[in-house]
Amino acid sequence: MTVTDDVLQANQRYAQTFDLAGLPRPPARKLAIVTCMDARMVLERMLGLKAGDANIIRNAGGIVTEDVLRSLIISHELLGTEEFLVINHTDCGLQNLAENELRARLRARTGREAEQPGHFHAFADLQENVREQVRRVRSHPWLPEQISVRGFVYDVKTGRLREVAA
Repeated sequence: MTVTDDVLQANQRYAQTFDLAGLPRPPARKLAIVTCMDARMVLERMLGLKAGDANIIRNAGGIVTEDVLRSLIISHELLGTEEFLVINHTDCGLQNLAENELRARLRARTGREAEQPGHFHAFADLQENVREQVRRVRSHPWLPEQISVRGFVYDVKTGRLREVAA
């Protein structure tokens, strides 16, 4: 049995007692979160959230890409979110990654070149990366200036969230 088979069985059990059909589309706490896909970050537990509380946008590194901006604009404009959090974390795989080496390794393994992704968004300084992601959100002309945008670093060893000063 594969992991996919396992999760499909878990979904069958979940669906038998599913009780979230009545949740409204807009997030109850009017919150959108941009964070990393790292499996050690269990956002609901670490932030005290319930199903339906927030829009959660995850990708490698918690990077504010064009697609993340698209999602944040929709989250605000169509779903009424009023606060955005950007959360990076310690021990991130993108920190200090050598993009050239990764591309070379992928080319060697596959024997092929690829146009996309154009950039893996590796970074050296964790706090500066958070600041840069917050700047990307704040500088977008379609997101109102009054939206609260705050950046944080989550420590995967202690579970603590620490705000990064702008």
